[in-house]
Formats: sequence, C-alpha cells, structure tokens
Amino acid sequence: MPFDLTGRRALVTGAGHGIGAAIALGLARAGADVIVHHGHSADSAERVVADISALGRKSTAIAADVTDVTAVERLVDESVAFLGGLDIVVVNAGHLVGRVPVADMTEEHFRSVIDVNLVSAFRTCRAALPHVREAGRAGRIILMASQAAHDGGGPGATAYAAAKAGVIGFAKGLAKEIGGAGVTVNALAPGYIGDTAFHGTFTAPEAQRGIVGKLPIGRAGTVDDVAGTAVYLASGEAGYITGATFDIGGGAWPR
Repeated sequence: MPFDLTGRRALVTGAGHGIGAAIALGLARAGADVIVHHGHSADSAERVVADISALGRKSTAIAADVTDVTAVERLVDESVAFLGGLDIVVVNAGHLVGRVPVADMTEEHFRSVIDVNLVSAFRTCRAALPHVREAGRAGRIILMASQAAHDGGGPGATAYAAAKAGVIGFAKGLAKEIGGAGVTVNALAPGYIGDTAFHGTFTAPEAQRGIVGKLPIGRAGTVDDVAGTAVYLASGEAGYITGATFDIGGGAWPR
C-alpha cells in the first residue's frame, strides 16, 4: 500500500539536486507540500519546485546558507509562513568540502566540514523543533548521515566521517529529547549512490567502478533508493521507529 502523506508539510534542505531533490519529489508524490531549500542551485531548485507543483502540491524554493544561524532561522520562518506549519523536516544539506588527509588538514578545514554537516543539522533542528513538536505524532525529523560514519569514509574524508558519525549520535539524543511529544527522529546512512554531484566531484570514475564491483547487491544505489526510505520514515507506518539509523548501501557495511 502506498504511503500517504496527504496534508503533511515538509522542509527538505539541500533539495536542489541529487538525493535531496529525490526526497522532496518522493514526499510530494506521497501527498506532502514541500519547501525546496538550496544553497547555490537556484535553477535546479526551481525545476524541482515545478515538478512538485505539477503533482498538485504546494511548493517553493528558498535559498539559505546553512552555516549561518540567522539564515537558517529565516529559512524555517519562511517555510512555516508559506506552508502554515511544519510536520516533516529532512536535514539533507551537507558537503564533503574536499578530500584532505589529517596530516595535511588545517583546523579551518576540519571546522568547515563539521560546521556544514553537523552544526548545520543542529541549527536546522533547533529552529524547527517548536513547529515539529506542534505536529505531535505526525512530526518527523530525518537526518542525513553516511556510510562514512561507520567505515571512516574514503581517502581524505576523515573529517566528513567524523561529522556524519556526529549526526547519528545527535539523532539518537534528539530522539530521546522529543519522543514524549510523539515526534520521531531518525538518520539515513547512504553508501555509494551513483550519478550524484558528490561522487562526480570527489570520486574518480575508476574508483566508482571499483566500489560497485564489490557491492553484494551488484549495482550502484540510486537517489530513489534513499528517497523511498525517507518517505517511509515520514509516514504513519514508521510512527514507532525513532533513534534509528537506516543503512542504504547495498550490503557494503552490514551490521
């Protein structure tokens, strides 16, 4: 039976392309109205909005720098004003920034990776909490971790792995804090997801082929693989799941 999110109001950060865009569209296909947040991808974000609007859902794109607390608070305020509230928040925005070995890493680089991946998640959740709490048992927070949180990531991704491991811990702690209101908090930990800007920028083609060749499931993951799990966690069927991390990696890191 398809998951039904009719009437639900969602904010997806980093939704201008890739995994975030797929999640935004997945939520809309299930019936939700969706805010498409982006950082620097205005054109592609507007295309996502157009696709959501074509489904008959309410949507708009909002630009904000998730490393700026004032911008994040504005993002949430504008989202609530447009939608009339918030039931679902998917904190997807993040960035590897660059592959740098620890021996060569500056403190500035380390802080920037932690800021854009972990501290930004804290900022977004803190700003959204009063609104999601009002949603009660319809309230959902979904955070984006990574397989790197489990296995340390690829070459030069130690800071990123540390940030994403922090996201998992943050999700567990926040789930305990807000569970009494009926709100669930969970994390997604994608492994290799092909055809994304992330790997197009930071992973050489031969390395990508090597990763796929070792996957037990025998294929690369897709953005829709991640989106499907997000839609499930946003649904009423997942109302008793909280503080969990869902690995979406084709069996690369079974636990």
